[in-house]
Amino acid sequence: MNNQKNQAEKMVEQKIAPMIEKIAQKKKVQEKMTKVKHKIMVMSGKGGVGKSTVTANLATALAKKGHKVGVLDSDIHGPSIPKILGIQGKSPEATETGIKPVTTPHGVKAISMDLLVSDSEKPLIWRGPLKMKAIRQLLSEVDWGELDYLLIDLPPGTGDEPLNIMQLMPEMDGAIIITAPSDLSQHVVRKAVSMARKMKIPVIGIIENMSGFVCPNCGERYEILGSGGGKKISEEMNLLLLGQIPIDPEITKDSDQGTPFIVKNPETQATKIFDEIVQKIQKTIESDKKQN
Repeated sequence: MNNQKNQAEKMVEQKIAPMIEKIAQKKKVQEKMTKVKHKIMVMSGKGGVGKSTVTANLATALAKKGHKVGVLDSDIHGPSIPKILGIQGKSPEATETGIKPVTTPHGVKAISMDLLVSDSEKPLIWRGPLKMKAIRQLLSEVDWGELDYLLIDLPPGTGDEPLNIMQLMPEMDGAIIITAPSDLSQHVVRKAVSMARKMKIPVIGIIENMSGFVCPNCGERYEILGSGGGKKISEEMNLLLLGQIPIDPEITKDSDQGTPFIVKNPETQATKIFDEIVQKIQKTIESDKKQN
């Protein structure tokens, strides 16, 4: 009889323990986020649209304006933020108050699983539960300090990782949706918009990345990946079109070299569009704050 009772108690404990851990982690996330003014998710629903590159350049543009900015790279399997921001190989410092994010040469604080593993070339072959635990730990253990903006670079899709972050993050200001101009990208990105709305996350607006290429020699514009995808989605789903970033070979080149494009190319059309997008984001957030 006592043996059966012990087994029953053990089974109950095994079921309750993870729930208690999740509740404790959620409380820690809320405590860590009290010093962060604005929290913005950057998502796409589809891979290959340049989401991480856009995130890194938006964060750097905000930092250049004098804001305290952080970037959380929540892509477990394909982290790109450390490479783009020039901090690959750097190790975060562990302190009594938590893990300190690495600060980029341009003043952006960043954290990524890529910075926490000993071998960044080794793939993380993890199933869902392990990934969820890692994300909860990232959210609850990183000590950002005081931030004006925290940009969360979500992995592609509408699965466990984005869902977990949406459920854990308190008072999210909204989501920025990245799309390419093509019909295929539009089809998938609509799902990301629908997910954000279903989770009661305001959609700040749409950014169309890789929006045409202007030949530097003749000035002719070529719609290599189609045209108007971002505008079409914004109109059909009643969303703000934040901007259309053109294809520029220097964006890829600078990302590979670990320097955000807007730093090395301040006078280009693309950099000016990034600045305009940042202004729209700030205006939208402040407007929503006043209404609430």
